[in-house]
Amino acid sequence: MNTSSRSQILQELNARYQALAAKNNQGFKKEFGELNEVGKDLPTKAGGLEANRGKNRYPQILPYDHCRVRLSIQGQNPYSDYINASFVPGGGSERDFICTQGPLHNTVADFWRMVWEQNVRILVMVTALRYKNTVLCDKYWSLEPGTVLHGLIQVTTVTRKQGPDYFITAINLRQRGCPTDRIVTHYHYPSWPDQGVPNLSSLCAFTEHVHQHLRAIPHLGPAVVHCSAGIGRSGTFVTLLWLMQLCVRGIQPDVRAAVEDMRLHRMWMVQTEEQYVLIYQCLIHWISGGASTSKPQMQGAGVTPSQQIKDRSHSSSEQRDRAGRRRQHRQQQKPALEQPQNTMQQILHPGNLLRRLLPSLSPMNQASHSS
Repeated sequence: MNTSSRSQILQELNARYQALAAKNNQGFKKEFGELNEVGKDLPTKAGGLEANRGKNRYPQILPYDHCRVRLSIQGQNPYSDYINASFVPGGGSERDFICTQGPLHNTVADFWRMVWEQNVRILVMVTALRYKNTVLCDKYWSLEPGTVLHGLIQVTTVTRKQGPDYFITAINLRQRGCPTDRIVTHYHYPSWPDQGVPNLSSLCAFTEHVHQHLRAIPHLGPAVVHCSAGIGRSGTFVTLLWLMQLCVRGIQPDVRAAVEDMRLHRMWMVQTEEQYVLIYQCLIHWISGGASTSKPQMQGAGVTPSQQIKDRSHSSSEQRDRAGRRRQHRQQQKPALEQPQNTMQQILHPGNLLRRLLPSLSPMNQASHSS
């Protein structure tokens, strides 16, 4: 496979950005609008069941059946396998990440059970707990050293450190009756506003920090990323992280294809046009910082896109017209609930699967590069 230098990637990406931003962001409106209908016919039966409705933070945001995370059945309750969480791609497989809603008070135990059962070692939280009087996420870990029991999982905060704009907490997990324990690293980036965008340099530095951690750990389980609904900020973060990996390997990133793929795994991933533009801006800012392809460093990164995107308009009617053209290759999207892997082969167009360009790109499969 032909690869490009950092300067070549930057040149092409910057040219693409400028073309899309021309004439009051007309290209961005068109490109983002064409994604409007992606995945909307995929079934969400499990999340809509009466027994599971109280487990959804937002009733209209449900996981697709074909890629929802299934918990183990507890006792005789057939609905105890449900959690509002979805497996999503991220560079190596269909299950590199789990994107999920911020836990509710009544789903905290399920959240930690998912973390344990999926062998998760990295949690990324890209939301504050509250915005004014609105609860965006219930507090599911202790800010101070100490232990809390959530269902069968004992959750112990060991250390908590503060970075420039984020917090890193080491959490020890132990399941009742299990002799072994695990350390999970919790990254909390609270300054990202709901349906908005954070400071460009700050987000790039935070994402790079998580990126380096993912490269350093052995292949274990998926990383969990959540905001409040688990679609806008979560989708933006995972897409950015995924495309950073492609850039590191000399592969030109395709933002549109990546977001389309995300939306076939969880609805409304990258929720707003502003978040969509942010992915382009962050990639250009990050690449412009002089990062090497082997170990990117964000220190000294100082070149931002020359034109900042400020128009938050969403031309809904124009977007729907163009989005209708995107539906032809999804006319057979009736996935079988019990065959997730077969389903993925059926509904995903190979040309849009960037991760298949580099099958070794899974963030959980980087131990060989850092050992």
